[in-house]
Amino acid sequence: MDRAFRLLVGGAAFLVLFAPVVLLADVLVDGMGYISGHFFTNYASRFPERAGIRAPLLGTLWTLGLTGILSIPVSVGAAVYLEEYAPRTRVSRMIQANIANLAGIPSIVYGILGLALFVQALDLGRSVLAGALTLSILIMPVIILEAQEALRSVPPGLREGAYALGASRWQVVRHQVLPLALPGILSGSVRALSRAAGEAAPLLMIGVLSFIAFTPESPGDPFTVLPIQVFTWVSRPREEFQGLAAAAIIVLLGLIFAMNVLAIVIRNRLRPRA
Repeated sequence: MDRAFRLLVGGAAFLVLFAPVVLLADVLVDGMGYISGHFFTNYASRFPERAGIRAPLLGTLWTLGLTGILSIPVSVGAAVYLEEYAPRTRVSRMIQANIANLAGIPSIVYGILGLALFVQALDLGRSVLAGALTLSILIMPVIILEAQEALRSVPPGLREGAYALGASRWQVVRHQVLPLALPGILSGSVRALSRAAGEAAPLLMIGVLSFIAFTPESPGDPFTVLPIQVFTWVSRPREEFQGLAAAAIIVLLGLIFAMNVLAIVIRNRLRPRA
């Protein structure tokens, strides 16, 4: 029984590790031949040889930039309040539990909320701003939890020493706690943004366009993103579009990988040296 269980666990672990490698290899084989200079500079087209990812790539960068601007300050402020100021009452525990639950809600639910609130109620339409707001509410619970974890990692003795010297609570938070927690907060925020970069379901729900031949120039412009462009090309029957979809997946994976590397670099560079 023991041996059978070990074999079962080993087989499951092998599949978990092996399947992503096979999928990645398949994507690389299918897509590398389609990556070229004009692939990054051309707009989407019904002719595969002319198609490119200029609009979805710039739309993704626009959306991520706005999402970061909208979500990170609010999330960090909420984390600081909950961790450093909020009294430990039943209400604060309930809020904390709700934040943890919100972090695990499927992304399509946030898409429904974004459609009802930002697209229809606020009449923002299928704009970059509507997409960024939708993705912001998706990743804000994640950033709050990451920021709280970074704040908890600051030694309590540092706070107590600052209070003993007569510092106010805000002075302690601003000059002692936040500088030490900043690496964890920033790296967690970048990881949350990398999750937003790969989301298609909430943006499909708010009606983001799947084909545009221009790039957004303001937050009120229509846009598309790489995951939706991949979805559009995969749904086409021609083999060339499958290769284009694989090439777009490679670019998206490269973007997400670069963001995660940036998170590691930020954490290591800003970490206090002993």
